[in-house]
Amino acid sequence: MPDFKTNVGNVELVSLSDGFPLRDPLTIFPSSTIDQWKEFPGLLDNNGQFKSRYGNVAVRSGGKLIIVDTGLQAPDSILLDDMKKKGVDREAVDIVVFTHLHPDHVGWNLTDGRPTFPNARYLVPRADWDHWTQPTVLQNAEHIKNQVLPLKDLNVMDLIEHEYKVTDELTTVPTPGHTPGHVSLAIASQGERGYILGDVANNLIQTHHTDLCPIFDNDPDMARQTRHKVFDSLETDKVLIYAGHFPDPGFGHLIRSHSRRLWQGI
Repeated sequence: MPDFKTNVGNVELVSLSDGFPLRDPLTIFPSSTIDQWKEFPGLLDNNGQFKSRYGNVAVRSGGKLIIVDTGLQAPDSILLDDMKKKGVDREAVDIVVFTHLHPDHVGWNLTDGRPTFPNARYLVPRADWDHWTQPTVLQNAEHIKNQVLPLKDLNVMDLIEHEYKVTDELTTVPTPGHTPGHVSLAIASQGERGYILGDVANNLIQTHHTDLCPIFDNDPDMARQTRHKVFDSLETDKVLIYAGHFPDPGFGHLIRSHSRRLWQGI
């Protein structure tokens, strides 16, 4: 198993996963070409598919245990087993933060109608809440009905906006485009910096082909603008990144090599 833990100053990050689905590249990124995918050796398997990851991360900061995103909760999901294996007690979780409200990021909010993380407050970006609870959107969003709306009824949910300080070391950063209220999380501790990307990018091919958008981007033009801005900053400042859909364990840096921006996993 790759090293699933790392630190940014006093903040500990524990990489978690809820599954590893196979995807057809041209279905998920319809504006891409196979030649672009082949620029990245090993990215496609022998059947021409790429392995994605439903990635989550546990953060220990300021005496709090925080989970960022909660996976999909499919029949073959592994998140709860992965947490046990890596020493993350779901009953000890103080805070759950969502980067956004897509199905593969909210799936383990509840189990059998009860909060999966029974002692946690769930922090939901307000702009995503406003989007997904519109009647015309909600009618086709069973995951919101089943895994998000009940949080409000159970009084375990808070809406957050702007740059919200989860702890003194962990702050949300608005990064819209993938969804209207998408946020990333910036880490600053002991002079070191880290960044929890969320779905600013869904595949490491986007590190170089940054204009490529998956079919999941709600506003592709805004998603591109956000991705360019975020990637330029993270590359320049050599910030440690956690990317949930990148290869396990999802920790790495953006580097420049021969005029190409690449992902360098750690």
